[in-house]
Amino acid sequence: MQKQLISYKRHRFPPQIIAHAVWLYVRFNLSLREVEEMLLERGIDVSYETIRRWVRKFGPQIARNLRCGQRCPGDIWHLDEVVVVISGRKFWLWRAVDQDGTVLEEILQSRRNKRAAKRLLRSLIKRFGLPKRIVTDKLRSYGAAKRDVAPGLEHRSHKGLNNRAENSHLPFRKRERCMQGFRSPGGLQRFVSTHSPTRNCFSVPSRRRTAMAIRFHRLEAFDIWKAAAGLV
Repeated sequence: MQKQLISYKRHRFPPQIIAHAVWLYVRFNLSLREVEEMLLERGIDVSYETIRRWVRKFGPQIARNLRCGQRCPGDIWHLDEVVVVISGRKFWLWRAVDQDGTVLEEILQSRRNKRAAKRLLRSLIKRFGLPKRIVTDKLRSYGAAKRDVAPGLEHRSHKGLNNRAENSHLPFRKRERCMQGFRSPGGLQRFVSTHSPTRNCFSVPSRRRTAMAIRFHRLEAFDIWKAAAGLV
């Protein structure tokens, strides 16, 4: 996957303002109106509907560029699924993270069965190759999917071992409450495909917990974001 060139032509505001508005919305638990208010405090008069269009247009492009520059994932994958209710209908957001908590893949599906688990596994293996092992809860669909997709892959199934994946749902749940739910499956899939690469970029690894290391990590993340947004 190659980085996509982002063009801000025919937009009234400079690229720096557009990218900053997108960053505020996808990085923090802010509503569009709150982003509008924060920009107005800085003398930038832009409506929340304009910010919505910016996020929808430029957010996925920036996220694809962030994924291109993402480091190689760990060799231990934690898989889990979480239920999401959209317009009264249940969907399942299937998520995979590595041992460092980096989100590798998120797929929204209407079922919680072997077919859905196979789709997640195949997508992961196609992108990253085979891992050392996968860790899941006791949902039998994972074992059945693993036997079809990668029979020789080590699989550990235990609820207590899968806290890494379960904890990865927490930022999504916070954002879901802030947004008061999602209106459509497509909108949710578009949002997580933008939200997770941004979170991966700015989340501080557990091995970098000193104040100086955290500061340097965030400065590096800002540079990565600017490069992905086409500002440098």
